[in-house]
Amino acid sequence: MDLTKTAREITRLMLPYLTTQQNRQLKKVLSHCLFDESQLAEDCGDGESESFLDLFLSAKRLEGCSDRTISCYETTINKMLESFDTPACDLGTEEIRSYLSDYQQKAGVSRVTVDNVRRIISSFYSWLEDEDHIIKSPVRRIKRVKAPQPIKETYSDEVVEILCDNCGSPRNLALIDLLRSTGMRVGELVSLDRSSIDTINRECIVHGKGNKDRIVYFDAKTKVHIENYLSTRMDSSEALFVSSKAPHERLQIGGVEALLRKLGRELDLGRVHPHKFRRTLATKAIDKGMPIEQVQVLLGHKKIDTTLRYAMVDQRNVKASHRRYLT
Repeated sequence: MDLTKTAREITRLMLPYLTTQQNRQLKKVLSHCLFDESQLAEDCGDGESESFLDLFLSAKRLEGCSDRTISCYETTINKMLESFDTPACDLGTEEIRSYLSDYQQKAGVSRVTVDNVRRIISSFYSWLEDEDHIIKSPVRRIKRVKAPQPIKETYSDEVVEILCDNCGSPRNLALIDLLRSTGMRVGELVSLDRSSIDTINRECIVHGKGNKDRIVYFDAKTKVHIENYLSTRMDSSEALFVSSKAPHERLQIGGVEALLRKLGRELDLGRVHPHKFRRTLATKAIDKGMPIEQVQVLLGHKKIDTTLRYAMVDQRNVKASHRRYLT
């Protein structure tokens, strides 16, 4: 009989009937009766936590999470587990709450960052609970970290015109216009191929988060600028946007961000970032009466709450509505 498997099965079957502390004591008793202390450490220690983390990451990968998201999950959870000698399944609410508090103080990070860490750890423990490895997630009682919600800026029509008039090349003009008129993510932009663009119908297929494809639409001005840019291309790359210099490789996210930062500095426009175009589109669409559900589809958001966070109400219209309806 494999005593290790037997011990694990006993603790698994007892999960619904014991608290975390009682389950921890059961493991100690089984260890005392069946194993020596070194075997317990090997069986119920770091190796078990690492195994659970690997299984969790595999589950997230199967759900369609990107490599970048998987890497973030792995780094964040590993950092938390390495700060304890206790196995993952034996950690309690107070221990995790103390870890988050210490992390915020030592790292000097914002409340938003701490809450992102909390959400990732919560996702891991919710998975452990769903898979019957623990009775109840210890993160359930750790509430969301409240943080101030600053009003995020959008681009005015004037700023967009200044950027377009001074961007320096047909490629940059097509790139800015495509971000402006579609609201796509910068990662979606750089993954576009020439074949993704349908200039006749003024639409393109983007590969979004969760490995989901969706159609986005652009205006006539963007169509003209894309066609002008493509007419200047002498390379054979299938990528829609490529570097200016040979060998004309696909433009990367960092390259787009650097390009816009440089333009912002040169034109004295402050911080110019690709994601701001996305927020601007959402705000303008809602401001002009587009149903929020359609904006959600346009931006590729899974939850409508995310769309609402992107959209900033134009205060000038609030003032006009107040005068119209309340005075």
